[in-house]
Amino acid sequence: MARTTKENLLLGLKGMAMGAVELVPGVSAGTIALLTGIYQEFIDALKSFSTVFPVLRKEGFKGAWQHVNGNFLVVLFIGMAVGIAALLNMIKYLLEFRAIPIWSFFFGLIVVSSIFVGKTVKTWKIQQVLAIIIGTILVYWVTGAAPTESSDSLLFVFIAGMLAICAMILPGISGSFILVLLGMYIYIIESLSEFNIAVLLTFGTGCVFGLVSFTHLLSFLLKRYHDTTIALLTGFMLGSLNKIWPWKNTLSTMIDRHGETVPKLQENILPNDVVNVDPQIGTAIICAIGGFLLIFAIEKIVAKQSAS
Repeated sequence: MARTTKENLLLGLKGMAMGAVELVPGVSAGTIALLTGIYQEFIDALKSFSTVFPVLRKEGFKGAWQHVNGNFLVVLFIGMAVGIAALLNMIKYLLEFRAIPIWSFFFGLIVVSSIFVGKTVKTWKIQQVLAIIIGTILVYWVTGAAPTESSDSLLFVFIAGMLAICAMILPGISGSFILVLLGMYIYIIESLSEFNIAVLLTFGTGCVFGLVSFTHLLSFLLKRYHDTTIALLTGFMLGSLNKIWPWKNTLSTMIDRHGETVPKLQENILPNDVVNVDPQIGTAIICAIGGFLLIFAIEKIVAKQSAS
């Protein structure tokens, strides 16, 4: 069923939110898709590309376009591109100079998001409880891993794109964070800023390959084991709070490709244990509440849209 202009504008805004949060290591675009009620449609549309060529030969471009839900994807990806372009420099600035407030905002956002997503599980049985526990532990462990040494080779860029895009569609494990673990985050961000064609095309090809292969598995799990899969995804979101905690102590550092010293391994600490830096507790609480309120507003809009 075709969307109205109003519905397309709302879909574009959802895409903008997905693009914006994907710039933040530890926050996933999949979280926004799941929260805003477009996750299943998003996964199914991406999955359909693997079977588009037989449809194209038989029914032509129009049939193929409908097969992949082209209108939905175009509006969503335009929104994501606008979100990335509009907020790229601002996100970079906030992460560098206003780290505690921005992490606090997303911490509040993820806490409330996990509650709302968990509420969509219709029945909580032992398998769902185990799924949320496993998901939480797995992502908690992943987010505590130290970054690896990076490589500028196009093969490594391709692999990074494949892994990052799979993470992007999983709530709780962001593509940006996978790039951080691979030591590629700064390199890809700079390639976007400088419009490095070779790197971006290679990275994009890896993304396409990862999407087509991974979405089949995810779509199957959502349709056959919905409650257990959603419980697992909720666990992913809860586990990601380990990465998003605003106050950290740097245990070790490394030299990046520009010769600058950057954190390599960090541990979470209490605000009172922060040294040489203002913990900004009041600001952090306000920003966390802002994240809470934003998700409440999104949930209200989605509920109103579903009822109409």
